[in-house]
Order: sequence, then structure tokens, then C-alpha cells
Amino acid sequence: MTRPGMEGVVLVPKLIDNSQVVREVDPRSNRDLWGLLLVVACLVGGLALYAWPHLELRRAGMAAQEMDRARERLVEENRKLKLEKASLEELRRIESIAGRDLGLTTPPADKVVVVERPPAPPEGALLARAQEAAPAGAR
Repeated sequence: MTRPGMEGVVLVPKLIDNSQVVREVDPRSNRDLWGLLLVVACLVGGLALYAWPHLELRRAGMAAQEMDRARERLVEENRKLKLEKASLEELRRIESIAGRDLGLTTPPADKVVVVERPPAPPEGALLARAQEAAPAGAR
């Protein structure tokens, strides 16, 4: 199939050697690349500045929940320790251990001596002091 008006024409391809051609760098493409990079960096920076406070709030909320759980656990442990302390300090238990394990008994009433410490005087109170008596004729 030939085109009308081109009968009898033979097309011979011409070999072109481009090995000696040096391509010039277009300054606009370099500038466009830097512009695109700047726009992308601004978008990423804006996204980071938007998301960072939200992530910090989330992290703080999770830390607060963890501290609440730890506080509840410690309050429960404190309650159990108070109960254990009260049961260990019970006077009947101590008396039974003293009698059973140590062989101690309650002393008779005539052997019991109660020692009481006098209460401390209030702050700023003056206490009486014993002075040497002066001879009767001297003054």
C-alpha cells in the first residue's frame, strides 16, 4: 500500500549517530525539582506539627490510666496490709503465743507493779526547784 502521489518513491532510513550529542541540563527542571521538594517538606512538616500534640495527649492519657491502675493496686495492697497488721497485733493472739510457745503466765495480782511516767509539763511552764534552806538567824 502506497500513498497516492508517492508511487515509485522508495524510502531509505537514514542512520543517525547520537553518541556525540551532549545533553544540557535545563535550569528550570532543577528549580522545579527543588520547588516540589520544598512543597513536600512543608506538607510533611505541617502534618507532623498537627499530629504531634495529639500523639502527646494520647501518650499522657495512657500514662494517667497506668498510674490510676497502679494507685488502685497499691490502695488494695495497703488495705490488705492494714488487715494483716491488725490481726497480728491482736492481744488475744499475742497472749496465746506467749503462753503456748514461750511458757509465760499472767503474774499474781500482788506481784504486778504499774509504772507510770508523769506527763510532760506544757511548754513554757516553770517548775519549782528545791533551794537550800538558809540558817534561821541569817538574813
